[in-house]
Amino acid sequence: MIFITSICNIVASDLFRKDRMSSLGLKTIRKKQGWNQSELARRLGVSQPLVSLLESGERVLTPEHLQKFRQMGFELDAGYLPMRQDFETSKLNYARELANLDYPRFAHLKVGEPTLHPMQLLMRALSQPNLERRVAEALPWLVVRYCKTNWDWHWLRDNAKVRDLQNRLGFTLTLARKVAMQTQFSSVAALLRKQETQLRDSVLARQDTYCYESMTKSERKWLAARRPEDAAAWHVLSDLDANQLAYA
Repeated sequence: MIFITSICNIVASDLFRKDRMSSLGLKTIRKKQGWNQSELARRLGVSQPLVSLLESGERVLTPEHLQKFRQMGFELDAGYLPMRQDFETSKLNYARELANLDYPRFAHLKVGEPTLHPMQLLMRALSQPNLERRVAEALPWLVVRYCKTNWDWHWLRDNAKVRDLQNRLGFTLTLARKVAMQTQFSSVAALLRKQETQLRDSVLARQDTYCYESMTKSERKWLAARRPEDAAAWHVLSDLDANQLAYA
């Protein structure tokens, strides 16, 4: 039998407070400088509509844009880190990577600034056969915290489908949406609902785990009968529920 992990109750707003963010987002930088979107567009050498799309997360900053920001002396949110081409997963310390992205429960593990885009960290974590429970529980937080900052949703969906991870990704998005609703991040919840919808048609028929492939047959049987509705909807064998999460 799977026993639900006991998690201490942490105030949700504390885990998403802006003063915990080590870097600044694009819109925040613009407003701090007293610029409107047209002025930022002029400085970047792009159009104002593109700046609007960049701020909403519908378009992704190019390496050239990032270089211009650095030349202007600005440090951007980790969501603006360049995407790496490799897909190395075995050498990653996922708890430490999350700590460097300011996940509060791993604050004691933080050793420096993040080097991996949060979206890529999510995809690499979901590809793992087995993750520590506490790391798996952090993945919905990663989505809520960073999903509106320079995320390429097409890349995320396509990579999930190529690696047969759409069930795990969909389950993560559902948990993240419910966390966002509980913590009053309504715009994030709306964005995630849209992304869930676009994944629904690609759900794999086979039952997956939430990065716990070493699960025994008896555990699988128990979970198949008792898992939460959200896990069942995404064909994931897990007892994880948004209400259990320390930041929900």
